[in-house]
Amino acid sequence: MELAFIPSPSRGVLHLGPIPLRGYAFCIIIGVFVAVWLGNRRWIARGGRPGTVADIAVWAVPFGLIGGRLYHVITDYQLYFSEGRDWVDAFKIWEGGLGIWGAIAFGALGAWIGARRRGIPLPAYADAVAPGIALAQAIGRWGNWFNQELYGKATDLPWAVEITSSADGRVPGTYHPTFLYESLWCIGVALLVIWADRRFRLGHGRAFALYVAAYCAGRFWIEYMRVDDAHHILGLRLNNWTALLVFLLAVVYMVLSARKRPGREAVVEPGAEPADGDAGGAAGEAADADSKDSKDTDADGAADAAGSGDTGDGTVETEKDEKDATHVKDGADSAKG
Repeated sequence: MELAFIPSPSRGVLHLGPIPLRGYAFCIIIGVFVAVWLGNRRWIARGGRPGTVADIAVWAVPFGLIGGRLYHVITDYQLYFSEGRDWVDAFKIWEGGLGIWGAIAFGALGAWIGARRRGIPLPAYADAVAPGIALAQAIGRWGNWFNQELYGKATDLPWAVEITSSADGRVPGTYHPTFLYESLWCIGVALLVIWADRRFRLGHGRAFALYVAAYCAGRFWIEYMRVDDAHHILGLRLNNWTALLVFLLAVVYMVLSARKRPGREAVVEPGAEPADGDAGGAAGEAADADSKDSKDTDADGAADAAGSGDTGDGTVETEKDEKDATHVKDGADSAKG
């Protein structure tokens, strides 16, 4: 008999009059707001303008939702297109079912469109929003708790989640709360990226690549614990192979990017003041050099002026001596006459 467990909500939707408030959608919305808020703070700190992150998110978020749903429907097509299923359910995104791989891929496409419209390099934008995306995932995973889905193997651990629904083949009982594991892991990923970005001054998309690699590492072992239906390849779930492939691509990108473009972008948004410390230092050194050159020029000019003054005094003295000599000569001639 279990002494402790995490209870599941009795229902995943509340009705505010005629308006349904679904826990899954609510978690996603909160996650998006957190991601935009944190991304905006990081973007401004790197020299960008306030509001730019939100403007680009207007493109990235819808694309991400579409991509996430497409990935889920394609990889779990049997849930919507097999015998006895209604294909219209494929459009019911509020009932759950978003694939993070499709969400990130299509979200990046939307962000690229928004960034290009504003003349902003996508890698710099991706670095700014990376920790916020991880936090958004951490919050969004609690939507699976509301829907009583994506849990792990049966367990009697004190932090097991209790599944009470028997719909869609569920068996009531207590299971590993993989949604909680992934939520905590994503919080750790966000903190890791923030620390590494400050410590190593990551730029040109490397902070985003670190987020991707770290997330994939956690998703691999969490995915291995899940018991929901999934396609398998060589004994591993499809998402395990996806996590492994994306992890390798992210690591390769970090290595190649560090070699080709070390350091961080000095300017991330046209017309905005650069916030990079190195750029500021270089500007300061240039100003000091100009000031020093100006002082040297003034000193040289003063020395020339001083030299010219000495020559003028000598000329005056010579003219005075010649005048005195003329007076003496005239006096001598008068005496002689």
